[in-house]
Amino acid sequence: MVCPGFIDLNALADIDHALFDSWPDAGRRLGLVWSQEYLRDHGPVFEREQERFRREFAISQLIRNGITTMMPIAAETYKQWCEDYRDLADTAEAVTALGIRAYFGPSYRTAVPYTDGRRMLLHHDELQGLAGLDEAVRFVQDYDGTAAGLIRGALLPARIETQTERTLRLTRQAADELGVPVRLHAAQGLFEVERIVEATGRRPLPYLADLGFLAPKTFIPHAWTVPGHPLMPAKYGTGDDIALLADAGTAVIFCPIPTGHYGGCLHTYDSYRDAGVRIVLGTDSAPPNLIKAMDMAMIMMKTITGDRTAAAPADLFRSATLDPAEALGRDDLGRLAVGAQADYFVLDLAASHVGPHADPIRTLIMNGDGRDISRVVVAGRTVVEDSKIITVDDSSYLGRAQEFLDDYIAHHTLSDYAHRRIEELQPPSFPLR
Repeated sequence: MVCPGFIDLNALADIDHALFDSWPDAGRRLGLVWSQEYLRDHGPVFEREQERFRREFAISQLIRNGITTMMPIAAETYKQWCEDYRDLADTAEAVTALGIRAYFGPSYRTAVPYTDGRRMLLHHDELQGLAGLDEAVRFVQDYDGTAAGLIRGALLPARIETQTERTLRLTRQAADELGVPVRLHAAQGLFEVERIVEATGRRPLPYLADLGFLAPKTFIPHAWTVPGHPLMPAKYGTGDDIALLADAGTAVIFCPIPTGHYGGCLHTYDSYRDAGVRIVLGTDSAPPNLIKAMDMAMIMMKTITGDRTAAAPADLFRSATLDPAEALGRDDLGRLAVGAQADYFVLDLAASHVGPHADPIRTLIMNGDGRDISRVVVAGRTVVEDSKIITVDDSSYLGRAQEFLDDYIAHHTLSDYAHRRIEELQPPSFPLR
Protein backbone atom coordinates (compact mmCIF):
# COMPACT_ATOMS: atom_id res chain seq x y z
CA MET A 1 0.00 0.00 0.00
CA VAL A 2 1.08 3.56 -0.71
CA CYS A 3 -0.59 5.89 1.83
CA PRO A 4 -0.51 9.62 2.51
CA GLY A 5 1.69 10.30 5.52
CA PHE A 6 -0.04 10.30 8.88
CA ILE A 7 -0.53 13.63 10.69
CA ASP A 8 -0.14 13.32 14.47
CA LEU A 9 -1.04 16.51 16.34
CA ASN A 10 -0.41 15.07 19.81
CA ALA A 11 2.85 13.31 19.02
CA LEU A 12 5.06 12.23 21.91
CA ALA A 13 8.49 13.80 21.36
CA ASP A 14 9.85 12.29 24.56
CA ILE A 15 10.60 9.02 26.36
CA ASP A 16 7.18 7.70 27.39
CA HIS A 17 6.09 7.69 31.05
CA ALA A 18 3.03 5.43 30.70
CA LEU A 19 5.15 2.39 31.62
CA PHE A 20 5.48 3.68 35.17
CA ASP A 21 2.52 5.99 35.79
CA SER A 22 -0.51 4.44 34.08
CA TRP A 23 -1.10 1.68 36.65
CA PRO A 24 -0.21 2.75 40.28
CA ASP A 25 -2.75 3.03 43.09
CA ALA A 26 -3.53 6.42 44.68
CA GLY A 27 -0.63 6.38 47.15
CA ARG A 28 1.97 5.54 44.56
CA ARG A 29 0.39 7.94 42.05
CA LEU A 30 1.03 10.88 44.42
CA GLY A 31 4.63 9.71 44.61
CA LEU A 32 5.05 10.66 40.96
CA VAL A 33 4.01 14.29 41.63
CA TRP A 34 6.45 16.87 42.96
CA SER A 35 6.56 17.00 46.76
CA GLN A 36 6.44 20.33 48.60
CA GLU A 37 10.12 19.89 49.46
CA TYR A 38 11.05 19.17 45.84
CA LEU A 39 8.93 22.09 44.62
CA ARG A 40 10.94 24.49 46.79
CA ASP A 41 14.38 23.19 45.86
CA HIS A 42 15.04 21.38 42.60
CA GLY A 43 16.66 21.82 39.24
CA PRO A 44 16.32 20.05 35.91
CA VAL A 45 16.88 16.30 36.03
CA PHE A 46 18.76 16.01 32.72
CA GLU A 47 21.58 17.84 31.00
CA ARG A 48 20.87 19.63 27.74
CA GLU A 49 22.48 16.91 25.61
CA GLN A 50 20.32 14.22 27.24
CA GLU A 51 17.17 16.21 26.54
CA ARG A 52 18.26 16.87 22.97
CA PHE A 53 18.78 13.14 22.46
CA ARG A 54 15.37 12.17 23.83
CA ARG A 55 13.81 14.43 21.18
CA GLU A 56 15.86 12.82 18.39
CA PHE A 57 14.94 9.32 19.51
CA ALA A 58 11.22 10.05 19.86
CA ILE A 59 11.00 11.81 16.50
CA SER A 60 12.77 8.91 14.82
CA GLN A 61 10.07 6.61 16.24
CA LEU A 62 7.34 8.84 14.84
CA ILE A 63 8.87 8.70 11.37
CA ARG A 64 9.26 4.91 11.50
CA ASN A 65 5.51 4.69 12.08
CA GLY A 66 4.61 6.65 8.97
CA ILE A 67 4.00 9.97 10.72
CA THR A 68 5.19 12.66 8.34
CA THR A 69 3.69 15.70 10.14
CA MET A 70 3.75 16.09 13.91
CA MET A 71 2.84 18.51 16.69
CA PRO A 72 4.95 17.41 19.68
CA ILE A 73 4.13 16.95 23.33
CA ALA A 74 6.53 16.09 26.14
CA ALA A 75 6.66 15.58 29.90
CA GLU A 76 7.41 18.54 32.16
CA THR A 77 8.04 16.76 35.47
CA TYR A 78 11.80 16.60 34.94
CA LYS A 79 12.09 20.26 33.92
CA GLN A 80 12.91 23.25 36.11
CA TRP A 81 9.42 24.59 35.32
CA CYS A 82 8.39 23.94 31.72
CA GLU A 83 9.83 23.84 28.21
CA ASP A 84 11.90 26.77 27.01
CA TYR A 85 13.22 28.34 23.83
CA ARG A 86 16.53 26.46 23.94
CA ASP A 87 14.84 23.08 24.27
CA LEU A 88 12.66 23.70 21.23
CA ALA A 89 15.59 25.16 19.27
CA ASP A 90 17.31 21.81 19.85
CA THR A 91 14.10 20.10 18.73
CA ALA A 92 14.20 22.17 15.54
CA GLU A 93 17.68 20.80 14.86
CA ALA A 94 16.37 17.25 15.28
CA VAL A 95 13.37 17.95 13.03
CA THR A 96 15.68 19.31 10.34
CA ALA A 97 18.18 16.46 10.56
CA LEU A 98 15.59 13.68 10.60
CA GLY A 99 13.41 15.29 7.94
CA ILE A 100 9.93 15.33 9.47
CA ARG A 101 7.32 18.08 9.03
CA ALA A 102 6.46 19.74 12.35
CA TYR A 103 4.23 22.38 13.94
CA PHE A 104 5.62 23.38 17.33
CA GLY A 105 6.94 25.84 19.90
CA PRO A 106 7.80 25.69 23.61
CA SER A 107 4.99 24.81 25.98
CA TYR A 108 4.32 27.14 28.94
CA ARG A 109 2.30 27.16 32.16
CA THR A 110 1.45 29.34 35.13
CA ALA A 111 1.06 26.49 37.63
CA VAL A 112 2.61 23.10 38.40
CA PRO A 113 1.03 20.15 40.24
CA TYR A 114 2.51 19.12 43.59
CA THR A 115 1.39 17.12 46.60
CA ASP A 116 1.36 17.45 50.36
CA GLY A 117 1.22 13.66 50.62
CA ARG A 118 -2.57 13.57 50.88
CA ARG A 119 -3.85 15.20 47.69
CA MET A 120 -2.71 16.89 44.50
CA LEU A 121 -2.51 20.69 44.53
CA LEU A 122 -1.39 23.45 42.17
CA HIS A 123 1.43 25.90 42.81
CA HIS A 124 0.83 29.14 40.89
CA ASP A 125 3.35 31.54 39.37
CA GLU A 126 1.79 33.59 36.59
CA LEU A 127 5.04 35.39 35.78
CA GLN A 128 6.60 32.07 34.77
CA GLY A 129 3.73 31.47 32.36
CA LEU A 130 3.87 34.95 30.86
CA ALA A 131 7.61 34.62 30.32
CA GLY A 132 7.01 31.24 28.67
CA LEU A 133 4.41 32.74 26.34
CA ASP A 134 6.88 35.45 25.34
CA GLU A 135 9.48 32.78 24.53
CA ALA A 136 6.91 30.82 22.53
CA VAL A 137 6.03 33.88 20.45
CA ARG A 138 9.71 34.60 19.86
CA PHE A 139 10.28 31.00 18.78
CA VAL A 140 7.47 31.22 16.22
CA GLN A 141 8.85 34.49 14.88
CA ASP A 142 12.34 33.00 14.56
CA TYR A 143 11.56 29.52 13.23
CA ASP A 144 8.27 29.59 11.31
CA GLY A 145 8.96 28.53 7.71
CA THR A 146 12.54 27.36 8.30
CA ALA A 147 13.99 23.99 7.23
CA ALA A 148 12.65 24.57 3.71
CA GLY A 149 9.17 25.02 5.15
CA LEU A 150 9.12 21.81 7.20
CA ILE A 151 9.07 23.79 10.48
CA ARG A 152 5.92 25.73 11.25
CA GLY A 153 5.13 27.60 14.42
CA ALA A 154 2.35 26.77 16.88
CA LEU A 155 1.38 27.96 20.37
CA LEU A 156 1.15 25.02 22.77
CA PRO A 157 0.12 26.13 26.28
CA ALA A 158 0.07 23.27 28.79
CA ARG A 159 -3.10 21.89 30.36
CA ILE A 160 -5.95 24.31 31.00
CA GLU A 161 -5.74 24.03 34.81
CA THR A 162 -2.14 25.28 34.63
CA GLN A 163 -3.17 28.49 32.83
CA THR A 164 -4.69 31.76 33.98
CA GLU A 165 -7.37 33.70 32.16
CA ARG A 166 -4.68 36.20 31.22
CA THR A 167 -2.39 33.66 29.54
CA LEU A 168 -5.33 32.12 27.69
CA ARG A 169 -6.50 35.48 26.36
CA LEU A 170 -2.97 36.48 25.38
CA THR A 171 -2.42 33.10 23.69
CA ARG A 172 -5.52 33.56 21.56
CA GLN A 173 -4.47 37.10 20.66
CA ALA A 174 -0.91 36.07 19.75
CA ALA A 175 -2.07 33.08 17.69
CA ASP A 176 -4.46 35.26 15.71
CA GLU A 177 -1.79 37.85 15.06
CA LEU A 178 0.83 35.25 14.05
CA GLY A 179 -1.64 33.09 12.11
CA VAL A 180 -0.54 29.87 13.81
CA PRO A 181 -2.42 26.90 15.30
CA VAL A 182 -3.07 26.51 19.03
CA ARG A 183 -3.31 23.33 21.09
CA LEU A 184 -4.58 23.22 24.68
CA HIS A 185 -5.32 20.09 26.72
CA ALA A 186 -8.77 20.50 28.26
CA ALA A 187 -11.74 18.42 29.47
CA GLN A 188 -9.37 15.50 29.97
CA GLY A 189 -9.84 14.62 33.64
CA LEU A 190 -11.96 15.15 36.74
CA PHE A 191 -9.19 16.89 38.74
CA GLU A 192 -9.04 19.48 35.98
CA VAL A 193 -12.83 19.92 35.88
CA GLU A 194 -12.94 20.42 39.66
CA ARG A 195 -10.17 23.04 39.57
CA ILE A 196 -11.71 24.99 36.68
CA VAL A 197 -15.21 24.95 38.17
CA GLU A 198 -13.82 26.15 41.51
CA ALA A 199 -11.91 28.97 39.83
CA THR A 200 -14.45 30.10 37.22
CA GLY A 201 -17.83 28.58 38.04
CA ARG A 202 -17.89 26.96 34.59
CA ARG A 203 -16.81 23.68 33.06
CA PRO A 204 -13.60 23.84 30.99
CA LEU A 205 -15.12 24.03 27.49
CA PRO A 206 -17.82 26.65 28.31
CA TYR A 207 -15.10 28.64 30.07
CA LEU A 208 -12.93 28.58 26.93
CA ALA A 209 -15.92 29.47 24.77
CA ASP A 210 -16.71 32.49 26.95
CA LEU A 211 -13.09 33.66 26.63
CA GLY A 212 -13.28 33.42 22.84
CA PHE A 213 -10.49 30.86 22.93
CA LEU A 214 -12.24 28.24 20.80
CA ALA A 215 -11.66 28.91 17.09
CA PRO A 216 -10.55 27.24 13.85
CA LYS A 217 -6.96 25.89 13.79
CA THR A 218 -7.39 25.24 17.52
CA PHE A 219 -7.00 21.72 18.92
CA ILE A 220 -8.27 20.28 22.20
CA PRO A 221 -6.71 16.91 23.04
CA HIS A 222 -8.97 14.35 24.75
CA ALA A 223 -12.04 16.53 25.52
CA TRP A 224 -14.03 13.69 27.08
CA THR A 225 -15.13 15.08 30.47
CA VAL A 226 -18.37 16.65 29.23
CA PRO A 227 -22.02 16.36 30.36
CA GLY A 228 -23.52 13.06 29.32
CA HIS A 229 -20.29 11.10 29.71
CA PRO A 230 -20.81 8.12 32.09
CA LEU A 231 -17.84 9.19 34.24
CA MET A 232 -18.84 12.88 34.47
CA PRO A 233 -20.48 13.64 37.86
CA ALA A 234 -23.95 15.17 37.65
CA LYS A 235 -22.90 17.94 40.06
CA TYR A 236 -21.09 19.67 37.19
CA GLY A 237 -24.39 20.37 35.46
CA THR A 238 -25.84 19.86 32.03
CA GLY A 239 -25.29 21.47 28.66
CA ASP A 240 -23.98 20.74 25.18
CA ASP A 241 -20.25 21.31 25.46
CA ILE A 242 -19.64 19.42 22.21
CA ALA A 243 -21.78 21.94 20.31
CA LEU A 244 -19.46 24.70 21.51
CA LEU A 245 -16.57 22.97 19.76
CA ALA A 246 -18.56 22.45 16.58
CA ASP A 247 -19.80 26.04 16.47
CA ALA A 248 -16.26 27.39 16.86
CA GLY A 249 -14.67 25.03 14.33
CA THR A 250 -12.34 23.67 17.02
CA ALA A 251 -10.97 20.16 16.48
CA VAL A 252 -10.67 17.41 19.10
CA ILE A 253 -7.56 15.22 19.20
CA PHE A 254 -8.59 11.66 20.09
CA CYS A 255 -5.69 9.60 21.44
CA PRO A 256 -7.10 6.10 22.02
CA ILE A 257 -3.93 4.52 23.42
CA PRO A 258 -3.20 6.86 26.36
CA THR A 259 -6.87 7.52 27.16
CA GLY A 260 -7.36 3.77 27.32
CA HIS A 261 -4.25 3.31 29.49
CA TYR A 262 -5.45 6.01 31.91
CA GLY A 263 -9.11 4.95 32.00
CA GLY A 264 -10.86 7.60 29.89
CA CYS A 265 -12.43 7.70 26.46
CA LEU A 266 -14.56 9.78 24.13
CA HIS A 267 -18.25 8.97 24.39
CA THR A 268 -18.23 8.58 21.43
CA TYR A 269 -16.11 9.14 18.32
CA ASP A 270 -19.15 9.04 16.04
CA SER A 271 -21.34 11.24 18.25
CA TYR A 272 -18.73 14.02 18.17
CA ARG A 273 -18.47 13.72 14.40
CA ASP A 274 -22.27 13.66 14.04
CA ALA A 275 -22.40 16.88 16.08
CA GLY A 276 -20.09 18.56 13.55
CA VAL A 277 -16.81 18.30 15.48
CA ARG A 278 -13.73 17.41 13.46
CA ILE A 279 -11.95 14.52 15.21
CA VAL A 280 -8.25 13.98 14.49
CA LEU A 281 -6.21 11.08 15.81
CA GLY A 282 -3.07 11.33 17.90
CA THR A 283 -0.70 8.82 19.48
CA ASP A 284 0.58 10.61 22.64
CA SER A 285 2.35 7.36 23.46
CA ALA A 286 5.36 5.23 22.63
CA PRO A 287 5.79 3.52 20.35
CA PRO A 288 3.74 6.04 18.36
CA ASN A 289 1.82 3.41 16.43
CA LEU A 290 -1.05 5.26 14.77
CA ILE A 291 -2.26 2.08 13.07
CA LYS A 292 -2.66 0.47 16.49
CA ALA A 293 -4.44 3.64 17.66
CA MET A 294 -6.98 3.32 14.83
CA ASP A 295 -7.62 -0.32 15.69
CA MET A 296 -7.92 0.49 19.40
CA ALA A 297 -10.35 3.34 18.65
CA MET A 298 -12.52 1.02 16.58
CA ILE A 299 -12.53 -1.66 19.29
CA MET A 300 -13.32 0.86 22.06
CA MET A 301 -16.19 2.42 20.16
CA LYS A 302 -17.74 -0.90 19.16
CA THR A 303 -17.50 -2.10 22.76
CA ILE A 304 -18.98 1.10 24.23
CA THR A 305 -21.88 1.28 21.77
CA GLY A 306 -22.49 -2.37 20.93
CA ASP A 307 -22.66 -1.22 17.31
CA ARG A 308 -20.50 -3.02 14.75
CA THR A 309 -20.64 -0.02 12.42
CA ALA A 310 -19.09 2.34 15.02
CA ALA A 311 -15.84 4.11 14.11
CA ALA A 312 -15.76 3.01 10.49
CA PRO A 313 -12.26 2.31 9.11
CA ALA A 314 -12.62 4.95 6.38
CA ASP A 315 -13.50 7.60 8.98
CA LEU A 316 -10.58 6.62 11.21
CA PHE A 317 -8.20 6.77 8.25
CA ARG A 318 -9.51 10.26 7.41
CA SER A 319 -8.93 11.25 11.06
CA ALA A 320 -5.25 10.45 10.61
CA THR A 321 -4.82 12.13 7.22
CA LEU A 322 -7.37 14.44 5.56
CA ASP A 323 -9.10 15.76 8.68
CA PRO A 324 -5.98 17.02 10.50
CA ALA A 325 -4.69 18.50 7.23
CA GLU A 326 -7.92 20.45 6.75
CA ALA A 327 -7.94 21.49 10.42
CA LEU A 328 -4.47 22.98 9.89
CA GLY A 329 -5.68 24.76 6.77
CA ARG A 330 -3.44 22.63 4.56
CA ASP A 331 -4.94 21.24 1.36
CA ASP A 332 -1.49 19.97 0.36
CA LEU A 333 -1.19 17.41 3.18
CA GLY A 334 -3.03 14.21 4.04
CA ARG A 335 -3.64 13.16 0.43
CA LEU A 336 -1.95 11.76 -2.64
CA ALA A 337 -2.80 14.26 -5.36
CA VAL A 338 -1.32 16.60 -7.93
CA GLY A 339 -0.13 19.71 -6.12
CA ALA A 340 0.10 18.03 -2.71
CA GLN A 341 3.31 17.58 -0.76
CA ALA A 342 5.07 14.28 -1.45
CA ASP A 343 4.47 12.98 2.08
CA TYR A 344 3.71 9.26 2.01
CA PHE A 345 4.65 5.84 3.30
CA VAL A 346 4.73 2.34 1.86
CA LEU A 347 3.38 -0.58 3.89
CA ASP A 348 3.77 -4.28 3.09
CA LEU A 349 0.48 -6.20 3.17
CA ALA A 350 2.24 -9.39 2.08
CA ALA A 351 4.02 -10.00 5.39
CA SER A 352 3.22 -13.43 6.83
CA HIS A 353 1.99 -12.07 10.17
CA VAL A 354 -0.57 -9.86 8.39
CA GLY A 355 -2.19 -12.89 6.80
CA PRO A 356 -4.58 -12.74 3.87
CA HIS A 357 -6.01 -9.32 3.13
CA ALA A 358 -9.37 -8.06 1.92
CA ASP A 359 -10.26 -4.36 1.81
CA PRO A 360 -6.86 -2.65 2.18
CA ILE A 361 -7.94 -0.01 4.73
CA ARG A 362 -9.71 -2.52 6.97
CA THR A 363 -6.73 -4.87 6.65
CA LEU A 364 -4.33 -2.03 7.47
CA ILE A 365 -6.22 -1.15 10.65
CA MET A 366 -7.16 -4.63 11.90
CA ASN A 367 -4.11 -6.67 10.84
CA GLY A 368 -1.37 -4.15 10.15
CA ASP A 369 1.16 -2.43 12.37
CA GLY A 370 3.52 0.53 12.18
CA ARG A 371 6.38 -1.94 12.00
CA ASP A 372 5.08 -3.05 8.59
CA ILE A 373 6.03 0.33 7.10
CA SER A 374 9.10 -0.06 4.90
CA ARG A 375 9.49 3.37 3.30
CA VAL A 376 8.65 6.92 4.40
CA VAL A 377 8.99 10.05 2.26
CA VAL A 378 8.57 13.65 3.47
CA ALA A 379 8.45 16.50 0.95
CA GLY A 380 9.91 14.19 -1.67
CA ARG A 381 12.87 13.16 0.50
CA THR A 382 13.17 9.52 1.54
CA VAL A 383 13.73 9.34 5.31
CA VAL A 384 13.05 5.62 5.88
CA GLU A 385 14.15 2.88 3.47
CA ASP A 386 13.86 -0.86 4.12
CA SER A 387 12.34 0.04 7.52
CA LYS A 388 15.51 1.91 8.55
CA ILE A 389 16.06 5.61 9.22
CA ILE A 390 18.54 6.83 6.61
CA THR A 391 18.81 10.52 7.48
CA VAL A 392 20.75 10.01 10.73
CA ASP A 393 22.83 7.32 12.41
CA ASP A 394 20.49 5.79 14.98
CA SER A 395 22.65 2.80 15.91
CA SER A 396 23.09 3.98 19.52
CA TYR A 397 19.55 5.25 20.05
CA LEU A 398 17.99 2.31 21.87
CA GLY A 399 20.75 1.96 24.46
CA ARG A 400 20.73 5.69 25.18
CA ALA A 401 16.94 5.71 25.42
CA GLN A 402 17.07 2.92 28.00
CA GLU A 403 19.59 4.90 30.07
CA PHE A 404 17.32 7.95 29.91
CA LEU A 405 14.29 6.01 31.11
CA ASP A 406 16.27 4.32 33.90
CA ASP A 407 17.49 7.71 35.15
CA TYR A 408 13.98 9.17 34.81
CA ILE A 409 12.51 6.41 36.96
CA ALA A 410 15.31 6.49 39.56
CA HIS A 411 14.82 10.24 40.10
CA HIS A 412 11.33 9.69 41.51
CA THR A 413 12.84 8.72 44.86
CA LEU A 414 14.00 12.35 45.18
CA SER A 415 10.72 13.96 44.16
CA ASP A 416 8.47 11.52 46.07
CA TYR A 417 6.99 13.05 49.23
CA ALA A 418 7.95 9.88 51.18
CA HIS A 419 11.31 9.32 49.42
CA ARG A 420 10.40 5.69 48.81
CA ARG A 421 12.78 3.35 47.06
CA ILE A 422 11.88 2.64 43.45
CA GLU A 423 11.24 -1.01 44.36
CA GLU A 424 8.42 0.20 46.63
CA LEU A 425 7.19 3.13 44.55
CA GLN A 426 7.19 1.23 41.26
CA PRO A 427 7.32 -2.50 42.05
CA PRO A 428 7.66 -4.96 39.17
CA SER A 429 4.62 -6.97 38.08
CA PHE A 430 6.41 -10.14 39.25
CA PRO A 431 9.66 -10.58 41.21
CA LEU A 432 12.61 -10.31 38.85
CA ARG A 433 15.16 -13.14 38.68
